[in-house]
Amino acid sequence: MLKIDQVCSSYGEAQVLNDVSMQVNEGEIVALLGRNGMGKTSLVRTVMNLSNPLKSKGQIAIGQQSLEGLAPYQVSRAGVGYVPQGRRLFSSLTVLEHLQILDKKSPGAWSVEKVFENFPRLAERKTNRGNELSGGERQLLAIARALMTGPKILLMDEPTEGLAPVTVELVEGVMQTLRKEGLGILLVEQNLYSALAVADRVYILETGMVVWSGTPDQLLSQPGILDRYLGIH
Repeated sequence: MLKIDQVCSSYGEAQVLNDVSMQVNEGEIVALLGRNGMGKTSLVRTVMNLSNPLKSKGQIAIGQQSLEGLAPYQVSRAGVGYVPQGRRLFSSLTVLEHLQILDKKSPGAWSVEKVFENFPRLAERKTNRGNELSGGERQLLAIARALMTGPKILLMDEPTEGLAPVTVELVEGVMQTLRKEGLGILLVEQNLYSALAVADRVYILETGMVVWSGTPDQLLSQPGILDRYLGIH
């Protein structure tokens, strides 16, 4: 379980997270929703202990292990995988090379063979470089790269951004398969209906604070919440 307890973070003097608390269990997908600029990406960056924003208060742990003071690579080794917004691939490396540099055979990590078995499109494109892939293929590679680290919890920041509807459905299917394998996913998503199609639970952030939490069905039954915090009428 990933547990986030009363976390505050800031960029310099600008506070972006205010006493945020939530948890993600293994084998469930938790959607983190909110308008742009509400702190969603800041939260996943805080979990990874990236340099910005800086956490000033609160506790983050995976299982019984605190992530306090750990470098990002140590957070990854603790069991937190990260699929960043924008994919962040190496344009000069092939699909196979992206995976081979992370093929450490650590417990729970995926092998290159398992990746190609579960992502046949990547197998077909294994000799293509990062800048030769479609948007959907780049997203699949970003997910596969994170799986190579053997995560227990996967942080996914806007995985359907800029993708065609058919590719969005493919990414949704990947997330559902990973959930069946026991992986917990914290999903940051602007595509409301895509997020609700896969999520077990939902949190909404507004100005860096959790203002609502519940199930997808509960959210869809409250049009006032959708309108107030997500701008959905």
